[in-house]
Parts: sequence; structure tokens; C-alpha cells
Amino acid sequence: MTETMRAAVYHGARDIRIEDVPVPTPRDGEVLIAVRRNGICGTDATEWAKGPVMAPLAERHPASGHLGPMIPGHEFVGEVVEVRGAFDLRAGDIVAAGAGVWCGACDRCAQGRTNVCRRYYTLGLNAHGGLAEYVAAPAHTLRVIPEGLSLDHAGMAQPLAVGLHAARRAGVRDGDRVVVIGAGAIGTFVLSGLHHLHTADVTVIDLPGPKLTRALELGATRTLSAHDDVVALVLEATAGVGADVVIEASGASGQYEKALAMVATGGRVLAVGLPKEKPAVDMFALALREITIESTVAHVCDEDLRPALEILATGPLGSLLLDEVIPLDRLVDSGLECLANGSVDGKILVDPTAQS
Repeated sequence: MTETMRAAVYHGARDIRIEDVPVPTPRDGEVLIAVRRNGICGTDATEWAKGPVMAPLAERHPASGHLGPMIPGHEFVGEVVEVRGAFDLRAGDIVAAGAGVWCGACDRCAQGRTNVCRRYYTLGLNAHGGLAEYVAAPAHTLRVIPEGLSLDHAGMAQPLAVGLHAARRAGVRDGDRVVVIGAGAIGTFVLSGLHHLHTADVTVIDLPGPKLTRALELGATRTLSAHDDVVALVLEATAGVGADVVIEASGASGQYEKALAMVATGGRVLAVGLPKEKPAVDMFALALREITIESTVAHVCDEDLRPALEILATGPLGSLLLDEVIPLDRLVDSGLECLANGSVDGKILVDPTAQS
């Protein structure tokens, strides 16, 4: 193995450079991974287009200790090269990363809420990540992928774990009437999580086209066009009562207001999508109708990552959602640019070993 590697290095807004950098040296408790796939998402695109938002370029991150230019990429899968410590991993294993790192010693970790650990940080957002030929990751954040699962599909495990965690946070019960606003990648992962956990009546809302077709193939009961008066249609379909649970997974302007308008009195709204503008919430109506608003972030690795891999290994999600696999050199023009301008319906993965 050479001492240097090719990596995408984030220096600031619209400034990612493909550079030769040192191969990381794993510390005790870490694993050196040869990256085979790294998915990119809206968070990556926002960080590139408008950041730094979470990347610690100017101030040292309190948990990871990172400061300065950073290698992004938090959705990676690869081959174990070296293991530092006694773990149930060995060289040659193909592993998916949860990317989120927790301490295991704080009160939140004791509660099982490792995703809100007091010292939580994420590889690729707060420390060097997987948009490189190699990455060092704590062993407890890794899971061996099931036999027969392709690298392309395994590369979606981390965001699917996020969707699965969101589906758990939604508080859905079997038989509930659920609305998911947004059928992009994260909305699709949430839908898959719902389908895995519950038997529910699920309506998915988005613009007409392949995303809604995909939602039906992945278990949605019905779809609605965002061009229509979706609040009126949901209320009509529920005899004026509204949906038991509404999950906002688009982040588009005005959608949280619609979610609150279409949820039943005593119902729940789950905030998944990160809004581009501050929503105008009618707190008076919210209080009088006793609506519960929940939020969700990341995933609980021990609870969500392995089931996410099993879903990908046994169902059609990976094939339906995969858009393209691109080389590292095309990260910006064929990846982040497309995500930032909203021209991607599925998932784009990066293969750091591929040539342009």
C-alpha cells in the first residue's frame, strides 16, 4: 500500500479539490478501510454549495478534535485493510459504516440514544470521511455486509439506517394512516423503514414522475401530486379527520405548514427534511389540537444499521434507488452540482478506485 492516497478535500463553499494526501493511520480501536463506495446526499451538497455548516474548517470540533480542510463522505462501504485492537473484524471483510461516533459513557449513551451522545461526531461531516481511497473508522461503527449484497446497494446502508430510525421516531402503529411528504432519497428511505416496521396506510406526496412510481413499488398505498391541494385531498380521504402521522421529508418551503394542516387532532408530525426557510407555525392551533411534533437525527447504529443492510439484501430498494456510480474526479460536476440543483431523483455513489 502506498503512503499517499487520492481524496476529495473540502476547503470551503464550492471549493472541493482532488488531492494526494497521506493515508490515515488507524488509532487503537479503529479500522483502516479501503473505500469501495461512498454515497452523497443533500447534506453534502449543502455543505459544498453554502457551507461550511458542520465542517470544522475554522474552529476545532469539540468531539472529533478536527480543524481545517476536511475529507467529506459519511455514507461509505469498503474492505478492511488493518484492525487496531481485538474486534470481530479481519482483513478482507467488506463493511458498511454508520459514520456516527459515540462515546458509550455519557447519559445519552446509557439511555441507548447514541445518536445524541454528548460527544457525538460524524465521519465526513466533523472529521475525515470516506470520499477517499482509504478512511480510518472506529470499529464499533462498522457492520459486515450480508453475503451476496452488492457494493452499490451496500453503499446505501447508512442513509437507510437514518430512514429506519426516523420511521421508529414517527411513533406509527399498525393500521395508522400515514402521510410522507417527499419521495426523494430520504423520503424513500423513510418509506422503506415504515414498510419494514409496520402495516400502515401510507400516502406519499411529491411532484409527478418517477419518484412517485418508485414509492408505489416500495409499498406506498397511494401517491398524490404536490401540484394538487394535498391538504384537502388528505382530509377528504380521512372523512375530515386527518392523518394519524405526517412525516415531512422534503424540506421544501411551506411543507411543514401543510403537514400541520393535514394531521389529525392528537396526531403526530415528524420533522425529517431540513427546511430551507423557517416555517411559520401556528402555535395557537398546535396547542388547542394537542399535536405532537417530533424530530429525528442520524440513527442508532446498534439498532438500525444491520436491519438496513438486511432490507437492502432482501428487497428491491437498491435497484430502484440507484442513479449512478461516478469516479472521484466527477464528484462535483456529476454529483454535488446535480444534488444542489435538484436534478437527481435517486442515489449517486462515488467509487474512489474508478478512473474518469
